[in-house]
Amino acid sequence: MTEPPTVPPENTPPTVPQLDVRAAQPPSDGTLPPTGGFADRPPGYPSALVWLRAGILRDWRGVLGAFLATWFYLPVALLLAFWGGLTFAVVGLFAIGSGADDQVPQALRDAPLIGSLIEAFLTRSGGVLGGVAGFVIGFLVGFLVVLALPWLGVADEPFALLTGLIGTVIAAALIGVLYTLYRVLLEPRLLVVSGARQPSRREYARLRPVLDECARRLGLPSVPRLLMEDDPVLSNARTYARHVVVTTGVLTEPDDEVAALLSHELVHWRTGDEITSAFVRGVGLPLTLAHALPTWLMRTFPHPATNFVVFVFFWPVLLTMRYVVLPLHARDVRAAEYRADLGAVLTGHVDGLRRILERRLSFETGRSGWDEAVCATHPPHELRLDALERAPLAGAPAGAGQPVTVEGLFNNSGPVGTRRTWLLVGALTLAACLGTSGLGVVQWAFFRPQAAIDGYFSALADRDSDAALGYLTDQGSGADTKLLAQLLRGKGYQPPTDVEISSLERDGDSATATVAYRLGEVRATATLTLRREDETTAGLFHGWRLSGGPTPLNAAIADPGVRLNGVELPVATEGPPLVLLPGGYTATGPASALSETPGATVLVGPGETAATLQLAPVLKPAAIEAVEARVRVWLDECAKQTVAAPPGCPFRYYGSSTTQKVTWKILEYPKLAVELTGPASAQVSTPSETEGRVQVSGTTTYFGTSSPFTDEDTFTVAGIATADGDNVAFRPAAN
Repeated sequence: MTEPPTVPPENTPPTVPQLDVRAAQPPSDGTLPPTGGFADRPPGYPSALVWLRAGILRDWRGVLGAFLATWFYLPVALLLAFWGGLTFAVVGLFAIGSGADDQVPQALRDAPLIGSLIEAFLTRSGGVLGGVAGFVIGFLVGFLVVLALPWLGVADEPFALLTGLIGTVIAAALIGVLYTLYRVLLEPRLLVVSGARQPSRREYARLRPVLDECARRLGLPSVPRLLMEDDPVLSNARTYARHVVVTTGVLTEPDDEVAALLSHELVHWRTGDEITSAFVRGVGLPLTLAHALPTWLMRTFPHPATNFVVFVFFWPVLLTMRYVVLPLHARDVRAAEYRADLGAVLTGHVDGLRRILERRLSFETGRSGWDEAVCATHPPHELRLDALERAPLAGAPAGAGQPVTVEGLFNNSGPVGTRRTWLLVGALTLAACLGTSGLGVVQWAFFRPQAAIDGYFSALADRDSDAALGYLTDQGSGADTKLLAQLLRGKGYQPPTDVEISSLERDGDSATATVAYRLGEVRATATLTLRREDETTAGLFHGWRLSGGPTPLNAAIADPGVRLNGVELPVATEGPPLVLLPGGYTATGPASALSETPGATVLVGPGETAATLQLAPVLKPAAIEAVEARVRVWLDECAKQTVAAPPGCPFRYYGSSTTQKVTWKILEYPKLAVELTGPASAQVSTPSETEGRVQVSGTTTYFGTSSPFTDEDTFTVAGIATADGDNVAFRPAAN
């Protein structure tokens, strides 16, 4: 029933435009509005998808606040910021306070009056200033550390940072949508659990006609399901996505106030305000759950001591919700309340709503901590009363301003999207699919474990040591990589051929591959492990590398002239270690007048941990003859001497100390044994069965009488033979 036009209050400012409020005309057939369909959703939405979309996309500020506070760990940042600030404050209080005098230049400290003034100021306030500065610095450091810590691993990868943010947004939106669907689909059971029930016949007969009348005035062809809550003291009503819950205390209220109350709730139901609130709660679901516990404790045990204890333990959550999430969400909530109040104006029950607002602050108290917090963000009742007084009823002058109609109040939700919108969405989806497919092809072709193995062996086939080392986790830091590059380019290197990956198993960021290959004439297999790179290529692709590094050569090269693939190896045992990549290497050793070193092949397989180079010099066949010839020359020189004991020679005469005219004659040269001690040195000895024989003759004087003598003896030769260029030198051992 529409009230007669009323005159605006005298104290209404003349600058406020008069609004023409026009209610919807009731249907002429007099039928009652039915409840909604299967989902009990409000009318005016072509589908449930449009209904959900309209509610979800309405309050972007509240969604942003819930997202930032929850997914950027704002309560944790506040907690760490507080303790960081407290720690730095204590440090600044004592450190700066005790050492402030030392920071003043000596010239200022010695200045009359000024020095005393500065010293007194720093002594009395230096600690306080240091504490304040320390708290500010510690607070900022602790706060920023929590915000930046999850992104440190991708700080140098802009695409990874972007994809991380996009993934976080998608996760938050998905949780928000799922939570909204959960609240909508399971709303009947959730309300029953909370204490709501079906109305009795008397309650239904009391409230349903009023609800239907309000719905007709608002142009609503259906109404939400009506549920009751047993509370004879508090007159309260709450609107959900598909239901309106009314307390039993409403039954004793006048019809005009009941109609104003239900008109207000019908607007909430029609505009989907619960969908908006549910999505905001879903986006910040972890924070919402964390906030529910302290508010439940304070509501269940209302006592100052309880509030104090709860605040001590949950203050980061409470402050985050109170000063970040709710202020951003409050704008939409307040707009929704002003909009819902117009429902009573459209149905002609503005006086009833005015009396309700004048009698109590709010008639929509919540049951949960979130609901109570949201209800606390309702506009002040005085401002709502002021808005009602400025909204005239129908019949205002034509120039009073834009008329308030049902169509203007509820708007037109329209279809899910226009043709142009769907074309744009389709084009973007197609571009995203093509881009994702292209990136997948690139990933499959160049950034799989198989691609790393193929690239590694291809680099070996191309004799590119730098490229091959790039596929290893240990790229030979500290090793002689320049020498390694020369070895691969040298003549005689044989890369692995006929490489086949027989099997590959991946486990997260690691993989194991079995590779068959041919090295020279040998067919072999190797098991290789790979690790996925933490860094990305072009900010998108994570490549793979083979675990390990080049194979170290475990033989110290101490002799000059040792070559691999024609490249001479260093003699020094100190310095960078010698490492090898998989393949075959031709090794040659030095040669001299005494010895020669047969060539050898060093085979290094993939994945081997050590390679051995063994080169054994052998005595040249002509070296023994050369040594024997050199020894004979030396023996002949010894035989030319005419003394009984030629110095440095292997033979002497022991018969008498007075000998004259001594002559030596080699009867038989010894057969020598030559044993190499190095590429250019050999040990010379005489076996017992091949000793030499020498004859000595001369005269001896005994008591003035001279007598001739002749004697024979055996002798041996020992010494060192060395190579002197193309010749052989001999150095006899000391007798």
